[in-house]
Amino acid sequence: MKVVGFAGYSGSGKTTLIERLIPALKLRGLRVSVVKHAHHSFDIDTPGKDTHRHREAGAFEVVVASNRRLALMREFEQEARLTVHQLIAELYEGVDWVIVEGFKQSNLLKVEVWRAESEKPARYPDDDFIVAIATDTPARLPEATLRPVLDLNDPDALAHWLVENGHRFEYDPEMYS
Repeated sequence: MKVVGFAGYSGSGKTTLIERLIPALKLRGLRVSVVKHAHHSFDIDTPGKDTHRHREAGAFEVVVASNRRLALMREFEQEARLTVHQLIAELYEGVDWVIVEGFKQSNLLKVEVWRAESEKPARYPDDDFIVAIATDTPARLPEATLRPVLDLNDPDALAHWLVENGHRFEYDPEMYS
C-alpha cells in the first residue's frame, strides 16, 4: 500500500481537496482509505442506538457490522496518543492508497495544502517530509522551491501526480517500528 499525508493549517482546504481526490483515485481503479486526526473529544455514534448504549455502558470496544460496512469504536480509559503508524496498522491491508489528513508533524511523505489568503506560514521550507505543495496561488509562495507545485483546484492532476510517483509512497511498516 502507498501512504501520503496532507498537511496544512485549519481552513487551508485539506478536507475539500481529499474529498475530491478520493473519487479521482477511485476512477483509476484504486481502493482508498483515510486516516484523519481529530482534536479533542468527538463522537460518531448516535445516542439511543445500540452501539452507543453498549459503549456508554462501559464496553472497551464495540464492533458493528452489516453486509455493507464495519465500524469499530474503542474507548480509552486513559488518554492515549496513538501514532499515525499505529492507526495505519488498524486498516484493512487490501487498499492501494491511504490518505492521512493531519498529523503534520509525522515522518510520512506529505503534500502541503497552502493558501496565501490564510496568512499562515508555509511548512515546506522547514519540513523535509513535504514532497509537494498544493496551492491556488503558486506565485505567492513565500519561498522558491524545487518541489512540485500542484493546483489545489485540480484533484485529477494531483491524482495523476500521485500515481506517477507512487513508488515514492510505498509504505513499509518495519521502517517505522
